[in-house]
This record gives sequence, C-alpha cells and structure tokens, in this order.
Amino acid sequence: MPVLQTPRLLLLPLSRVVIARRLEAEAFTLPLPGPDGPLDVTFEPEWPGDPLPVFPGMLAALVGNESEVAGSFIAVRRDTGEAVGMLGTKGPPSPEGAQEIGYGFNPAVWGQGLATEGVGALVTHLHAQDVRVVTAETATGNPASGRVLSKLGFRQVGSGHSDEDGPLTLWAHAT
Repeated sequence: MPVLQTPRLLLLPLSRVVIARRLEAEAFTLPLPGPDGPLDVTFEPEWPGDPLPVFPGMLAALVGNESEVAGSFIAVRRDTGEAVGMLGTKGPPSPEGAQEIGYGFNPAVWGQGLATEGVGALVTHLHAQDVRVVTAETATGNPASGRVLSKLGFRQVGSGHSDEDGPLTLWAHAT
C-alpha cells in the first residue's frame, strides 16, 4: 500500500506490527517505513480511539504473510512524528463502485484541519483507484465530523441509525 502525503500529514499503512504493539502497550514508538526511509512514529495512549476494540479482529484477519490492513492508514504529523489519527476503508468497493470510509483523530488535534487534510487525501486516492462514490456515516451528535465531509464536497444523501452512535447522517462524494 502506498504512503499518502499531505502538507502536514503522512498517511502510513496500518500494519500488523503496529496493531500488535498497540494491543501490548498504551504508548510506544516504532520505526515505520516513510517516504524517505524509516521514520520513528510515536503513539500516545489516545491513539487510535474508538477503533481499538476491533484491533484483535483486524490482527486475526491478517493471514499468511499479509503485513498491512488493506485500505487502513495511520495519520502521522510530519513535524513531530506523532500518530494523531486513523482512517481508511470499511471493506472493499461495492459492485457499483462505492466504498465506505471511516476516520478518527485524537482529541488533542481537533479543530486544526488535520482530519479534513487526511480524509481529503484518502478520498483523492480512492477516486484514483476507480472508486466512483466514496461514502461515510457521521453521528448527528458529532457535527464537526460532518463539517469535515462537507468541506471536502460530500453531500448528505440520507439518514440512518446505529446502536453505538444513535442517529446518523449518510454522506457521498462522487467523481
């Protein structure tokens, strides 16, 4: 999987090594492959946030010599090497060419535009891979997440509900 780059972020592939280490320790530093060679990435206890409970399943789903979770990235600040978020796809594209994404960023970086920057790079990457429509869901109680998508040109296309997040807004971004 490629490393995606934005002015302030590197989006590094989520790897087996990172997942295993996070399940062992709350805070750690790991050298990860960057665009210019190894990069020491610091992971604080709040990373990855809500996705942490699914890490054991993600690890178990990596079979054989698979070392990366397809479509999942770690958002790393270029200036500090700190992991500040996680984003990626929620499964393969549909037969119609639609693919759902999810994302989360550490509370310490909320309001800095990093989510908009990272999600924008992911959307651009997916459209370049022939994904015709990128979809997302946001909790209605999380208007900041909806603003991220709106700034990137996503349009509200419906509503839904989840047991975890309650009422949802459904979004789509077409090529």
